[in-house]
Amino acid sequence: MNKHDAEKRITILRQEIDTYRYQYHVLDQLTLDEVLLDSLKHELYQLEQQFPDLITLDSPTQRVAGKPLDKFSKVPHSKPMLSLQDVFSPEELADWDNRNRKLLPDNTYTYFSEIKVDGLAVTLIYENGIFVKGATRGDGKTGEDITENLKTIESIPLRLKGNSIPPRVEVRGEVYMPTQSFEQLNNDREKEGQPLFANPRNAAAGSVRQLDSSIAASRNLSCFIYTIVEGAEQAQRHSDLHEQARAWGFRVNTLEKKCASLEEIAVFWQTINEKRSSLPYWIDGIVVSIDELDMEETLGVIGKAPRWSVAFKFSPEKATALVEDIKVQVGRTGVLTPVAHLSPTIVAGSTVQRATLHNMDEINRKDVRIGDTVVVQKAGDIIPEVVEVLTNFRDGDEKTFTMPERCPVCETPIVKEDGEIAYRCPNRDCPAQQRELFLHFVGRGALNIEGVGPAIIDQLLEQGLVKNQADLYKLTVENFKQLDSFAEKKADNTYNSIQSRKTLPMANFLFALGIIGIGRETAILLAPLVVEHIPKEQHPLETVTPLQFFHSCLTLTGEELTTLHGIGEKVTATFIEYFQRPATRVLFEQFQHIGIHLIPPAQTPPTQQSPIADKTFVLTGTLEHLTREEAQTLIRQHGGKISSSVSKKTDYVLAGNEAGSKLEKARELGVEVIGEEEFSKLTLQ
Repeated sequence: MNKHDAEKRITILRQEIDTYRYQYHVLDQLTLDEVLLDSLKHELYQLEQQFPDLITLDSPTQRVAGKPLDKFSKVPHSKPMLSLQDVFSPEELADWDNRNRKLLPDNTYTYFSEIKVDGLAVTLIYENGIFVKGATRGDGKTGEDITENLKTIESIPLRLKGNSIPPRVEVRGEVYMPTQSFEQLNNDREKEGQPLFANPRNAAAGSVRQLDSSIAASRNLSCFIYTIVEGAEQAQRHSDLHEQARAWGFRVNTLEKKCASLEEIAVFWQTINEKRSSLPYWIDGIVVSIDELDMEETLGVIGKAPRWSVAFKFSPEKATALVEDIKVQVGRTGVLTPVAHLSPTIVAGSTVQRATLHNMDEINRKDVRIGDTVVVQKAGDIIPEVVEVLTNFRDGDEKTFTMPERCPVCETPIVKEDGEIAYRCPNRDCPAQQRELFLHFVGRGALNIEGVGPAIIDQLLEQGLVKNQADLYKLTVENFKQLDSFAEKKADNTYNSIQSRKTLPMANFLFALGIIGIGRETAILLAPLVVEHIPKEQHPLETVTPLQFFHSCLTLTGEELTTLHGIGEKVTATFIEYFQRPATRVLFEQFQHIGIHLIPPAQTPPTQQSPIADKTFVLTGTLEHLTREEAQTLIRQHGGKISSSVSKKTDYVLAGNEAGSKLEKARELGVEVIGEEEFSKLTLQ
């Protein structure tokens, strides 16, 4: 092939390869098999090697990593790369808007909302339509030249599309690593014994800041463009900049919305938050901007943050707080739990002022002191806990905590048995234990009695209206009318709510008793065994009476109990001791007299051939079509198991909307995450 023919062939190869690149990496449309695309690239490379003077900067072959650099050169930014102010609630967003309106008293404006990808900010410079330089944010005024690494990212065009392209174009964007690529990278590093990246952002940042661009080329990075800082001076709105960037061939995220009010922004924020776990990349919020560009000059910049734009973040699952005090909480089993009283901080959507410290061993291991600055997170998506102390904040005034010698509620001397971590109040009549026992009895997963919370239980105990759980059923409407803030309708509703729970599932009732070690899952496993021990002459059983239940539990042996998953010798001993107490018999006689009826578990054997038989599931987030209890029932019916925490032994994490830290943990450990649709397919097999 002569040079003239080669030049014609090279031109068409470049055009077609770039078209396929744009369709796949920008539009997410696979219009040509990757094997065929590789063949075209190879042909282009061979021709350019034959005629090297035909190689141009925008050729697809120039994405191939070059010779490693000794260091990055500095790049001064033509316009500062600013950092956004963060807000975490609609109230804080309204404060931001109110400040702007004071500076723009006679102006009306709209808003533009777009997702905030958790990546690395970069700036890209084009001269005469050709990509010539790319840099990091750096300190906002000067960044590092990472051009060679950015050339390896297929979603970044080397030549802009269109005819009327300004002599110089500069755009800003976010380089990110897709979740799947991040997980594969960490799996490979784990096999090689290398340290793992904490999250995709760190992985992306580490990749584009490699002196050897072949490393960046191997990591499947991508890039979203979010603004144009030079070359689109005719644009009047921020949304116009997005459309212009798309026209030039950049990848611009389609999760965006023009909003007329803060209420519309809040709806968009919630919509994106619900989609968050299903996106193929990590995001940490949305960016809200005043759409009209002419407002930016008037509003200006404060520090390094623009006034016209703000990051409306999703509530963090971790935050820092000051430990103002450590106090002891007495649980229903008598265990003393130290609780950190914190300066208010927002974690996972709620203001946190208390966090569990678990026990003294944990306090000593983490060296938590009164006055410390600590990291707080939601444990199991519900209970806040202190996970780390930031010791560099200490000034010497911090105080160590010691467990009290007597129960802070009933003054009974505290006991700690050899080999046990827990400190206990041994007094079963301790008011604190009784209160927690009642709250457990009426709570979720137990009797699920609506409208009976801590405030009501406290009043009932203070007025001596209840002494044990059965007394709840003896309360009258008049009793409730005597309580604070109880009108007749509320009294009627509360009374009816309690009376409606006289017939209930046996597993719920067993769990509600609050026996030490008998959690929700253990109660579900135990219920069929209890039914088996009811004498055959009393069958068939549509419901079980409290005394039938009581006598059946009395006949269970330690050997039978320990054969069940999750029940060890200690729990077995506690269970047997509970049903041998005289007070327990009296309680069940009262339940019998009241007319409690227990529904035995459905005798449906697990589906042994199910693909989820013997598989362990962890559930997180809100499912669209199933309640959590319904999903758990399906798992059990198919022979699966349920765990409350994610570990390497977990087989599946079933994730719904607003999935929390369990989803992040699953990704870290490489545990398979499935959605409701995949779960349905598994349970239908």
